[in-house]
Amino acid sequence: MITKVHHINILVRDLQLAVSRYQAAFAIEHFEYGDLPERGVKTARFRAGESWIVLLEPIDAEGVPARHLAEHGEGLFLLSLGVDSIDKSRSHIDSSGGGVIDASERLGLEGWKVLDLDPNTFSGAVLQLTED
Repeated sequence: MITKVHHINILVRDLQLAVSRYQAAFAIEHFEYGDLPERGVKTARFRAGESWIVLLEPIDAEGVPARHLAEHGEGLFLLSLGVDSIDKSRSHIDSSGGGVIDASERLGLEGWKVLDLDPNTFSGAVLQLTED
């Protein structure tokens, strides 16, 4: 079911400062930028092998990422696991006792289909599934 670590989201207070630090520390030459207004964030991402590292700066104080940043500070926000099919994965999770937050997926960057999983089911880990 899981094919890879699709992306890791890291919350930051200042996106440009974070990009500068990651560029300097890891010699990253290229970032891709995007906005997700429905999630209240602007993003910068880079490849780490076949996975993405996504830096998120909240732009909506009422959004989930902004509330998480206010409560927990900067750092790891969520781990997204790549799957071939969100629908098949949701069905499998449901048949094993559940563990999804929403009944349907939503769209992420680049049109990725994402499905948030219930942290209570997964030992407190904030996980989501992503289908390219």
